[in-house]
Amino acid sequence: MKQIGVGILGFGTVGAGVADGLLKHRDVMAKRLGVDIVLRRIADLDIVTDRGVAIPDGVLTTDAKSVIADPEVKIVVETIGGTGVAKAFVLNALNSGKCVVTANKKLLAEYGREIFDTAAKNGVDIYFGASVGGGIPIIRVLREGLAGNDIESIHGILNGTCNYILTRMENEGLPFDEVLKDAQRLGYAEADPSLDIDGFDTAHKACILAALAYGFQPKVADVQVEGIRNLAGDDVKYAADFGYRIKLLARVARDGDEVEVAVAPTLVPMSHMLASVNDAFNAAWVKGDMSDYTMYYGRGAGRAPTASTVVGDIGDIARNLAHGETRYSRGVPDYGSSAVKLRAAGEIASSFYIRFMVADRAGAFGTIATTLGRHGVSISAASQKAEKAVAGFVPVVVLTHEAKAADLEKALAEIEASGVVGAKPVKLRMI
Repeated sequence: MKQIGVGILGFGTVGAGVADGLLKHRDVMAKRLGVDIVLRRIADLDIVTDRGVAIPDGVLTTDAKSVIADPEVKIVVETIGGTGVAKAFVLNALNSGKCVVTANKKLLAEYGREIFDTAAKNGVDIYFGASVGGGIPIIRVLREGLAGNDIESIHGILNGTCNYILTRMENEGLPFDEVLKDAQRLGYAEADPSLDIDGFDTAHKACILAALAYGFQPKVADVQVEGIRNLAGDDVKYAADFGYRIKLLARVARDGDEVEVAVAPTLVPMSHMLASVNDAFNAAWVKGDMSDYTMYYGRGAGRAPTASTVVGDIGDIARNLAHGETRYSRGVPDYGSSAVKLRAAGEIASSFYIRFMVADRAGAFGTIATTLGRHGVSISAASQKAEKAVAGFVPVVVLTHEAKAADLEKALAEIEASGVVGAKPVKLRMI
């Protein structure tokens, strides 16, 4: 049986999980794949700390370049993260004729086109199934399972930290700051949680999905991104009163020659499949022109789920190599090379949830309704929360029919200037 050697760069949480999986399941993978996958080398600056994995003698090193240069290493696995040395090592490996597996969403979101071009130039594979959704096979679905479909839209709950926070805010009525502290204590959130709670982790993943679905790689800086940092418990409760749950949702969709990519807290009907995705779980809800709606659900992060997907990618490449071919010998995937363009944030249309603090006087809400209507925003439902009145202002929650974001922003600016509201209106998208 042919042997294929693997080298891992980075021996942290995911790297240790990958090593554990390769060692533990070597025999069963050989039976299933018809190729013997051998863990040859692991590089990390710290090779002393116990990761809970029994590594064979001679495998650990602090020299990443020696792993890439090792002639017995045919597949390089990057689990370092970020876009610094990780990018340099990935490009070095590809230029050295090595296939690469990575879970690095930030790297692919920002430099995917360069990395794929380098892989194509050298005729080697790059797999990245764990870069979006951890243990969920959404990357494989888009590359293979739904390859015969025009993808109409993707909606994703792609950050377990945010989903955990939102679940507890709804179920227990707790404020955001308190749940965030618990999430940090339990290891769901980093000491600096900005990447997660401000929506940029989800945005990196959304950009990867856009590249796969539409052959178009948007720049993260150009994507409309809203996080959950400022989400109030009252809005979570009011949304539930209307029959909705709030989820941090990525939306990726094509309309003609434009692609919508956006990340924002979004009201999801409780009857919707995505509304049942709670705690630290992730899901992607995909609409194809032939498949219609399909959903993919599971753990979106963590050592074992992420490592499971990485190991699966290693297995695919090893089987290709054992048969003397790579994915690139059969044509380069259309990753980030399409001529479509990113739809401007203001042109993205949806229904909206808006909470106004309305002056408690005759005609105040009439002014709001008239102003919205003048800008093409029509109201579908409204509810006054009299019990929450503060200093002569009463919360009024409005749900709208579909409207362009730019039209709504103009209306809200005019409403604020009119003096009929006592605070900046809260605006949330609806699915």
